[in-house]
Amino acid sequence: MENEMIYKGYMDSPIGLLEIWATQKGLRRVERCEKRAESNENDLVHRCREELSEYFAGRRKSFDLPLDPVGTDYQKKVWKILETIPYGKTLTYGEVAARAGNPKGSRAAGGAAHNNHILIIIPCHRVIGKNRTLTGFGAGLDNKEILLRLEGKKLAESKKRLATEKVL
Repeated sequence: MENEMIYKGYMDSPIGLLEIWATQKGLRRVERCEKRAESNENDLVHRCREELSEYFAGRRKSFDLPLDPVGTDYQKKVWKILETIPYGKTLTYGEVAARAGNPKGSRAAGGAAHNNHILIIIPCHRVIGKNRTLTGFGAGLDNKEILLRLEGKKLAESKKRLATEKVL
């Protein structure tokens, strides 16, 4: 991994400037950043920007991009679970933990979600607190709300609580 070529590109989005990193294997990062640096895009960075543009325009509900995340085995297991949460749906941290084989591990699942560096594509924004409120999002709760509203979620203004909905 030390000598891997990292390709980078940027895109403006409703949640701010996104930096996209890719390797030859797949996407490594999609994260918010403050400013653009030098780009050296490959086809995957370009494809990612196209698919994200379609997502933000409401024309894409799933992604067809190879991923190359870096993390522990447990983090990767949680991220795979996050990838199964459909567009417009949510799970609680406890439900994610249970699916990962650790029913009492909601904090561990939250930690894994927090360490997800491939925002939106691995949809950690679709994980909510057990009381149906917005909690924990490295890119900021206001951005989590933007993404969930984009996917059609209705949120009560007073407590940033999701309107009644059956979880998966």
